[in-house]
Amino acid sequence: MNTSNATAKLSFGEKAAYGLGDMASNFYMGFFGLFLLYYYTDVFGLSPASAATMLLVTKIVDAISDPVMGLIADRTHTRWGKYRPYLLWMTIPYAIMGYLLFLGPEFSQLGKLIYAYITYTLVMLAYTAINVPYSALLAVISPVSEERTKATQYRFIFASLGTLSVGALATPLVSWLGNGDQVLGFRLTILLFAALSVLLFWTTFFFTRERVQLPRHTSPIRNDLSTLISNRSWLILGATSILVVVGLNARFASIVFYLKYYLQTDDTAVFLIFDKTAILTSCGLIGQLIGALITPRLLKFFEKHHLMIGMNVLHTALLLLCFVIPPESYSLIVLVHSLGIFTFGVVITLLFAMYTDCAHYGEWKTGKQTAGLTISASMFSLKFGSALGVALPGYILAMFGFVANEVQTDSALTGIRLMFNVAPAIFFMAAGLMMFFYTINRDTLATIETELLARHYSQNG
Repeated sequence: MNTSNATAKLSFGEKAAYGLGDMASNFYMGFFGLFLLYYYTDVFGLSPASAATMLLVTKIVDAISDPVMGLIADRTHTRWGKYRPYLLWMTIPYAIMGYLLFLGPEFSQLGKLIYAYITYTLVMLAYTAINVPYSALLAVISPVSEERTKATQYRFIFASLGTLSVGALATPLVSWLGNGDQVLGFRLTILLFAALSVLLFWTTFFFTRERVQLPRHTSPIRNDLSTLISNRSWLILGATSILVVVGLNARFASIVFYLKYYLQTDDTAVFLIFDKTAILTSCGLIGQLIGALITPRLLKFFEKHHLMIGMNVLHTALLLLCFVIPPESYSLIVLVHSLGIFTFGVVITLLFAMYTDCAHYGEWKTGKQTAGLTISASMFSLKFGSALGVALPGYILAMFGFVANEVQTDSALTGIRLMFNVAPAIFFMAAGLMMFFYTINRDTLATIETELLARHYSQNG
């Protein structure tokens, strides 16, 4: 192994190419988080409770597929590396499944529900087959924690831009492409984002490299699982991830309902082509982008887990403040929401940098390199949190008597306010408290880097 190449700084082009992969992912996940529950209830015609249950039940498949994909990726050996090939092989199935999810066939209620179960499961399987290897790629793109953190920053800059593109353009595109037919509008809009995703994933494949050359992975699966479960900091981080992503996705899945029914807005453009939904989501996601951009600067002053605690507590306070803002104060709602999503931009950037720290910590402690499994298990926590976050508002809507496309009762409006503000606040506060138990710090990482670099050099001559 050439140590100079192994420790060289990543170029701007490679960091950008790596980041584009998460932009591709967020064209889907951002779209799902913001609009899938609304699409299922107000467009496709499912009840809130049945849509919420579907989103949770399908996670049983992910509980199996995510770690299996990690185990497969760790044991993959090609001339392109372990993880990069999946960015080439799986993009077309990924694009097709996303399109089918929003096809909107005219079935009976039962037929629609079955269709939703099948298509959502398939698109999540395709997402797993790409995103687990993509995330694990970060662990082998450089052996240096600082370089991985920089790559993570680019990842979430582009992830934020991807979700921002969805937030800003989705409702105008649905309106324009559908010309009054929301089913057609959603179908054509996701087709556009699917095609862009293919191009971006292929860009990541062609312009990144796997610098940490690992020996063939031959250890029994049970040993890999034992190594993962014994990693206390990973367990803490996985639980924190679930809590954070539940909070965020509960907030995002509630935006359309909050504006349509509580603020009583419609799809009328109020600035250029943007309606109030697009403006609220866009401003929030600009905040997320700024949070991702300044994270490295903040890390000069704070440990990663201390910064995680502070940002989650601040987000909680902003959500509770938003709960008491009256509906006519739209500009203030936009400001407070944007500040809250800014804190999430810091948190999500830290999370993925800390996942790779956990993978290297596990290798340092046990001698076993299980980045794919570590990241895949982490991806499951994120996907489960995402599903629960989107499902939770569905159950709250059902509990408070929501009826789609009708004037809502006071009870239903209270439910919408709770799911937009209070429910997410509970999860962000719990995430902040969880991070008090995380143990990997800056000094530990410096020791890990030095010793692993020497170990890899010795193994590869």
